[in-house]
Amino acid sequence: MAAPAPASLRDLYITPSNSWSFVPPSLAQDTSNTSSIPPAPGPSTLNTWSTRTSAPNPLFELSSLTDDDSGLDITSLAKELLAAALLQYATSAIAQPWEVGKTLLQVQWVPRDPTDLAPEAAVEVVEEEEELSDASSIENDDSYFADPSAERPPRPPRQADEEGYIVRHSVLDEGTQPEYVIPVGSADGTWGMIKRVGRFKSEGWLALWKGLLTSAVTNALSGALQPVIYSLLQSIFSPLTPSFAHPFGTTSVLLPVASQVLTGFLLSPLDLVRTRLMVQSSVPRHRTYSGPIDAFRQILAQEGGLRGVYLHPHLLIPTLFDCTLRALVPLTLPGLVATYVGLGSNLSPEATPIQWQVAELLGTVAGALVYIPFETVRRRLQVQTRGTARPLKACVELRPAPYNGMVDAFWHILTEERSDLPLKQHSKRRRRRSSVKGKERAHAHVEEQVVVEEESDSWLRHSGIGQLYRGLSMRVGAGLVVFVLALMSGSDEADAGWAEL
Repeated sequence: MAAPAPASLRDLYITPSNSWSFVPPSLAQDTSNTSSIPPAPGPSTLNTWSTRTSAPNPLFELSSLTDDDSGLDITSLAKELLAAALLQYATSAIAQPWEVGKTLLQVQWVPRDPTDLAPEAAVEVVEEEEELSDASSIENDDSYFADPSAERPPRPPRQADEEGYIVRHSVLDEGTQPEYVIPVGSADGTWGMIKRVGRFKSEGWLALWKGLLTSAVTNALSGALQPVIYSLLQSIFSPLTPSFAHPFGTTSVLLPVASQVLTGFLLSPLDLVRTRLMVQSSVPRHRTYSGPIDAFRQILAQEGGLRGVYLHPHLLIPTLFDCTLRALVPLTLPGLVATYVGLGSNLSPEATPIQWQVAELLGTVAGALVYIPFETVRRRLQVQTRGTARPLKACVELRPAPYNGMVDAFWHILTEERSDLPLKQHSKRRRRRSSVKGKERAHAHVEEQVVVEEESDSWLRHSGIGQLYRGLSMRVGAGLVVFVLALMSGSDEADAGWAEL
């Protein structure tokens, strides 16, 4: 009997699929337990894992500018960035005149004794013009009426150094004062300095916007960089550091302060360039830097490069003090002041909005009393050149001898400067000639009348404490404006306003 023919395998053949299938191992094991033959892959089993995340777009939180079809909308993004840049530039332009006036007041050197000048304070010799033979020159010239046979006494020579520069003996001497320097002590406040700069022939009203571009860039980078650094520090140190409660909440104080200090340290070269551009003269032939890029290039080339800009003790230590106090004061002083004056310790903008705003105002004033002296010393050290750089030709009087650090700057400001601005002229001399005709003019008697204005013997005249607090009134005025706006608009706008201070 013949053996049966083998069954055909054609019915068992399955057409292979060309699609890729990414099936997790656990799913594959469950499938193998239910059936030995894997099912044909369908639409539901294809592309089970996806490499795309469902998180929103982190780029400037502009996820609304993206869509599923075309991705990022470049046009809308460019418009948003341009609008933000213009808004930041306009905000900086509004505040720039007050920043220039405050900075010039902070760096201006006002000696207690106007004749106490260092030997380095010299100006170029200006050739005297020939005397004219008009009526005014004849009246002011005593030699015209003198006897020609008499021997004229020689004019005493003016003291000069070995290079031919006339040595200045007083900061109030107009004859030896550089043409680009605003007279010392002619303004007693930020608004007074603004008007003085605008009316000064070598500066003008446009000089109030010196360093505007650098200020706008610094503010924009600070606002963008500080949250990034804070998020990075929070992800690293939050599980390791405890939460230190401050009077207005329970969030950590260390991380916000550290983020602002690091931001200020990274942007300190821009702050240095901004200060130098504000203080330098606007006269083209006396101008040291033509712009922010030129200033940055010269500082790097002549003052030690990046190491000198970041790590020089005259720049690093004041930067750390200034940034730390600016970050720590708003988080601690309002609560301490509120508790001290009896406003309460558990304040919140929702439950007690008025007490909250009063505490913020008092904290702003108290904080300005703390960090403005450190800001003044930082500005004075910033205008000092180092290395092979030539001294900066500033539009205000600077100290001829450099400071040797923060402590030395504090000491000399307190001991050698005065605070009773504006300065008054010590004496005026008016020459009066008697009316004589003919030959008697040669023997005319010249009378001099001396008018002495006595100065009030105030303690401000013998102390430089006021020089450390230049710009305090502007800071307090800004705090009052924010306080009024906060009461009118609400707490949300108030928090943004206090943050700007």
